[in-house]
Amino acid sequence: MLNLSALTTWVIDKSSRFFIDIAHAMAYLKTVLKNVITKPFEFQEFLKQCYQIGNKSIGLVSITGLIVGLVLTIQSRPPLVDFGAVAMLPGMVAISIIREMGPVITALICAGKIGSSMGAELGSMRVSKQIDAMEVSNTNPINFLVVPRVLAATTMIPLLTLYADAIGIFGSWLGINIKDNITIALFLNQAFTQVDFMDIFPAVIKSFFFGAVIGLVGCYKGYHAGRGTESVGVAANSAVVTSSLLLIIVDLIAVQITDLL
Repeated sequence: MLNLSALTTWVIDKSSRFFIDIAHAMAYLKTVLKNVITKPFEFQEFLKQCYQIGNKSIGLVSITGLIVGLVLTIQSRPPLVDFGAVAMLPGMVAISIIREMGPVITALICAGKIGSSMGAELGSMRVSKQIDAMEVSNTNPINFLVVPRVLAATTMIPLLTLYADAIGIFGSWLGINIKDNITIALFLNQAFTQVDFMDIFPAVIKSFFFGAVIGLVGCYKGYHAGRGTESVGVAANSAVVTSSLLLIIVDLIAVQITDLL
């Protein structure tokens, strides 16, 4: 028999921990922002992190984007055939991918790949006392370890999103050609005739926030990992879960703001 009291207590406990965690992350964001303008800026480390983020994610983003475009097209075609509106399919799929599917799916993939990697890497440095050694030697670990990673994630997620959009639209063209025969030029003309500036601009802007969330949460969880070796795995897992939830919340807020414009 379901114990409503125990369930309510569990939900309240998990919710309170989540919001407390977010409050601590926001306080951590203030520290990170202060260090962004603090010299020296580790430009080489920033470039290294940009390369690693792109290199780790581009393969999975490519496969996922292609499959999303294919599936969305194949699933959407039959209802449009019934209404005699197959010509609207490229535009509908392009808008769906650019507005929502591309940014959100790319961000969730990167939360799993990049967020967990940052959490595990910084967590292992905390466990092995490398961060403590940097603090003792009067080296600012946030300036060297955290700021480049957060800025790199904020920079690379929008680029990966645009790449995923392009791959998804290409996958849509492949999906259409399973049943029909349409050239890529005609497909792109039909697709982008329906797309306007307000479809692209808000999606790009919110992808910057997605990147910042992934970088900040991943670094926060790793930087504040516990002392035991098991805390590395906890930090990586917690980084994925928390950043994924925050991405959905940020997307909800972004959609509401876009709807008002």
